[in-house]
Amino acid sequence: MKVLVTGGTGYLGARIVHALVQSGYNVRVLVRRNSELHVLPPQVDLAYGDVLDLQSLVRACEGCEALIHTAALVNSWLPDPSQFHTVNVGGLKNIIQAVKSSKNIGKVVYTSSFFALGPTNADDVVDESQVHSRKCYCTEYERSKVEADDIAREAAKDFPLVIVYPGVIYGPGKLTRGNIVTEILVEHLSGRLPGFIGNGEDRFSYSHVDDVAYGHVAALEKGTPGEKYLLTGENASFVDVFQIVASLTGAKAPQWHIPFWILTICGYLLEIWARISGKPPLISTPVVKVLKRKWAYTCVKAKKELGYNPRPLKEGLAQLLMHLREEGFLRN
Repeated sequence: MKVLVTGGTGYLGARIVHALVQSGYNVRVLVRRNSELHVLPPQVDLAYGDVLDLQSLVRACEGCEALIHTAALVNSWLPDPSQFHTVNVGGLKNIIQAVKSSKNIGKVVYTSSFFALGPTNADDVVDESQVHSRKCYCTEYERSKVEADDIAREAAKDFPLVIVYPGVIYGPGKLTRGNIVTEILVEHLSGRLPGFIGNGEDRFSYSHVDDVAYGHVAALEKGTPGEKYLLTGENASFVDVFQIVASLTGAKAPQWHIPFWILTICGYLLEIWARISGKPPLISTPVVKVLKRKWAYTCVKAKKELGYNPRPLKEGLAQLLMHLREEGFLRN
């Protein structure tokens, strides 16, 4: 089977491409002229285009029997927030139109996000049945993924489409805004992040990037069209994460907490500096809003129906720290 992958040179997308190749699939990757092709295995087929260019998508679909759409604009803050809608919503609409024009595409796996399901309450751990309240959005990225999720679920009525929802992805790979856990750990272990962000107790669902990649392969092979699957992992707080890192490295866990009001002020200031310097802010006001909420989920359905098997957080963090040492990001 030949599978077309969009977003295949991104942090998660590249791991999905490698997982597909290792699973025996013939893979074509939609790439732009300036894409970082070194992250791809040499045997993949390249199709030059863009998810915002419908005709390039139609050409890329030719000869392919399945599609994994993971291309997205992943960030917490951008100077022009309308870009989130343009790429994440407009790109998905083009994918659906291209697939409908195709004679061969028999299945689509769409990479959504836990943000599309919305935050959780108190100590609740929710599943795929949760519906975003739409009362407020922490980030414009979250808003765009909620709207795209509506479009994907409607499209699933007409052709075989499976939606997957990764959690907070971490693991080896390039440092991008989609790999924010690694970025935070590097800042902490380098001494530039001395305290817990906020109270440090709010839980997130952490997903190792390779578990999520193979979860996509499983969704392609075993996912029921029209169904949704959370590709999440262990629910843990920042306190838990830093304590695990401390036990693995010998480094001290943060000894104090940075209050949200200080973080909000820092976020405003860093956003101003980002507009001047062109460098993305490490902390922004949308990030602070995210950190004030809880995002805890269960992946029982994916385990049962897809054979999804996320590794323990401590094991995944140990692998990540080894990778960071090998790449020279950490000295100890």
